[in-house]
Amino acid sequence: MNRKLTLALAVLMIASLLGACAPAPAPAVVVQTVEVEKQVVQTVEVEKKVIETVEVVKEVAVTPMPEGAKPTGTLRVALSGDPNSLYIPATADKNSDIAASQLYDPLVFQDDDGNIVPALAERWEVSADGTEYTFYLREGVVFHNGEPFNADDVIATWEYGKGEGSAWPDRYAVATSVEKVNDFTVKVTTDGPKPLLLVTMHDFWSIIPNEYMAEVGVDGFQQAPVGTGPFQFVEWAKGDHITYKANPNYWREGQPKIETLIFRPIPESAIRVAALQTDEIDLAQRLSAEEAQSLLGVEGIQVVKYPVARIFYITFNNLTSGVGEPTENAKVRQAMNYAVDVDAIIDALFNGFGKRAAGYVASGERGYGIVEPFPYDPEKAKALLAEAGFADGFEMEMACPAGAYGSFEEVCQAVTGYLGEVGIKVTLNIMESAQYWDLQAKKELPPLFGDSWADESGEAYNRLAGALGGNEAPYSAWTDPEIDRLLKAISTEVDAEKRTKLYEELQVYMFDNPPFIYLYEPMTFEAVRDRVQDYKPRPSEIYYLNSTWVAVSE
Repeated sequence: MNRKLTLALAVLMIASLLGACAPAPAPAVVVQTVEVEKQVVQTVEVEKKVIETVEVVKEVAVTPMPEGAKPTGTLRVALSGDPNSLYIPATADKNSDIAASQLYDPLVFQDDDGNIVPALAERWEVSADGTEYTFYLREGVVFHNGEPFNADDVIATWEYGKGEGSAWPDRYAVATSVEKVNDFTVKVTTDGPKPLLLVTMHDFWSIIPNEYMAEVGVDGFQQAPVGTGPFQFVEWAKGDHITYKANPNYWREGQPKIETLIFRPIPESAIRVAALQTDEIDLAQRLSAEEAQSLLGVEGIQVVKYPVARIFYITFNNLTSGVGEPTENAKVRQAMNYAVDVDAIIDALFNGFGKRAAGYVASGERGYGIVEPFPYDPEKAKALLAEAGFADGFEMEMACPAGAYGSFEEVCQAVTGYLGEVGIKVTLNIMESAQYWDLQAKKELPPLFGDSWADESGEAYNRLAGALGGNEAPYSAWTDPEIDRLLKAISTEVDAEKRTKLYEELQVYMFDNPPFIYLYEPMTFEAVRDRVQDYKPRPSEIYYLNSTWVAVSE
């Protein structure tokens, strides 16, 4: 069913976008699609007015890199913003995660199929009661500065991760102790069964060198980070570029395959597209559907699209600036969900690529499907506002990050317009993304703010705990005792079926008591030069470039 956006002045441009999408004959186009589960680049035939994935596919042939070849070539990656840190415990966004992850290794790694596999730990054992993990460490590994890796580094990683300067102390404090058994064996103890401990270790426990950290401290480490990963730090010119070089002593044989890796922060997606077309970069992330379509057929460029385990949403703040605001009333929060026509936004801004979020658990994650998305119903929204005592509406402030998520600024403008239609006047502040993340970490954002969260674990726990953990979670703005109770139960329930039921119970509660305006699950668009080979995007949008290589012209 076609919809029209009936928005205030701030979002009239979206209505014009819908008008521009009126049916018209269009030629067939081709888009390269990544099926994330299999990590295969595919070509898809489409014959519609917008890009769309269909079932008829064929694989794109890739020439393998010669076995035993030395690292060669330069890969230039455009990020949507400058990382806030290259120190894993302090990273605040995907740009930071992507850049930092190339420098380190965790004890265990989550592979492309979602399996936990050995990394710096060759193997591990779990006690019968699920509270003790014994890790047997890989011998012969050295850090970029030549320091040998051993059990002391694992202990230091845990200590620093839960200490000052960490944005994620709860992800390390999940362990009550980390003990050295011998130089290459550590015992990690928890206060109860932690079925998601290994996933948490993959995400956050990137091992740092004990002796170097003791010498330079966290501040010094941020200036010159050292890990065991496939690439080692060379320089960081803030706002311009980050340069890495291949780690010649990397423990994974035959990796990395790139000699030089350069990250360039380019906040404007249109400029990322232009830089790709002029061969200034090799990989551009977070493009809009329109930008991706504009690159179809451009010689030397492949367009990649893939689904991600990410939810976009507007956060209600009941910790700081939102205290005493109308949004403390659950009926008001329900009304604001009914007020926004998310499907129309998806159609207008993403050419229909995306789906309305049914709560805060993404498609395919454990427990998904127990609730339906809030339907667009402005009359019901007005009725709920009247029941809550706000028939005449109210005023609020909202913030959203600039350039961080493609068209998300326009999404925030659309949400503002829809809320205005039911009497809620929102003053929107689009702020530079680094400032936004800083204020979010300090819990100084306004009563409403737009955000998103991705996860690749197959479960929504990290997303839920990170955004709803109250004062204990650095990027949370919401606290609710019932949510806390259910999250604690999820984090300790080892029976998968029972854990699923807990996720379902939580979703029903969060429908009746929404801490967010639930928006959408996106489709991610990227573009790469065709000389880039074996690039494997992941549902988390954190990609690992140790096996990627660049074809060098003769």
